[in-house]
Amino acid sequence: MDLNADFTKRVVVHAGDAPWIASPMPGVDRRMLDRIGDEVARATSIVRYAPGSVFSAHTHTGGEEFLVLEGVFQDEHGDYPAGTYVRNPPTTSHTPGAAEGCTIFVKLWQFDLEDRTQFRRDMADQLGPVTDGVARGELHRDEREVVSYLTLAPGATLNEDVPGGIEVLVLEGALREGDDALAPWSWLRLPDGQPLRATAGPDGATLWMKTGHLPFATAPSV
Repeated sequence: MDLNADFTKRVVVHAGDAPWIASPMPGVDRRMLDRIGDEVARATSIVRYAPGSVFSAHTHTGGEEFLVLEGVFQDEHGDYPAGTYVRNPPTTSHTPGAAEGCTIFVKLWQFDLEDRTQFRRDMADQLGPVTDGVARGELHRDEREVVSYLTLAPGATLNEDVPGGIEVLVLEGALREGDDALAPWSWLRLPDGQPLRATAGPDGATLWMKTGHLPFATAPSV
């Protein structure tokens, strides 16, 4: 499957309004945002675990990063409440589930295959001072990408002009970018060379953002 697989194109998906698609595991549904491949795929998705659902044990050959949007994600390593950002690099393994149900935003097969840095972070704890209505926290940085968490005050503007592409998921509030009004779970991907010029709505906005990564987008090796 190829879905939004042309990384030279701007893409917006209002995932909060998209239908849920069943995964091969009972009780686990997803909203696909981009994808190259079938069940082994370079993929960006929103995944919902029904209460009591468990995904089979697996190894992350290509790495996995996720942030918990709702509920509490669980595996044998611990509990991950909403607002937690996690990186599970290549060679890590786990058996995920959610006793009470949860929803996560997850990216698969998008790591440097030599990366072995595993961690979890409370995103709100990373926020720095407010400048011109924008507070920013750096969640991860390496030679390929920078991952950030941002809060914007009502009407604040966000101007990003960095090489390698920009990807944004709206977590709370509203954001206007070009002609698009982005609501919670709206996902925006801008190609390399296209700057981000966005303005928060009347209640502000909270965002997850990744930059610099699109030149490394390839199909997974299996």
